[in-house]
Amino acid sequence: MDDKVDLIIKNNIFKYNLRKIEDLEKNRKYCKHDMQHFLDVARIMYIISLENDFNIPKYIIYTTALLHDIGRGEQYENGTAHNIASVQIAKEILHQCEYGDKQIDEILEAIGNHRNDTESFEGLSNLLYKCDKLSRDCVHCEASEGCKWPLGKRNFKINY
Repeated sequence: MDDKVDLIIKNNIFKYNLRKIEDLEKNRKYCKHDMQHFLDVARIMYIISLENDFNIPKYIIYTTALLHDIGRGEQYENGTAHNIASVQIAKEILHQCEYGDKQIDEILEAIGNHRNDTESFEGLSNLLYKCDKLSRDCVHCEASEGCKWPLGKRNFKINY
């Protein structure tokens, strides 16, 4: 199943949208939504999943993390909320990469909910929400003064 993750990063729609985000964020001083961010989220998700015996397959975790912000370019270009745009783009990519319907539904649910600040989500959705936030290094951020994140959400310490 590890090859499914490779199919994602080699997918033309994924590559196109990743390049679009990189181009649109090249002068952004705040957190970027690049491959480094996607991999940081994936690695944190995987560690927390292992530590808590969540039994979520590694390729599902990585797939979800790689696709969770892939709609950022649409948000910048036309105002569509990036979680909604990410679901639309991810759905097409997942079908092209031959994921099963149950897997697609679970991944898309997590992506669609990753901006919702609630503990009512379980499994993959809750894991993505938490790890997306944990991936940010607010302590060393040079743009901290203008950041729109509330202070209570920022990462000012190492969580372990």
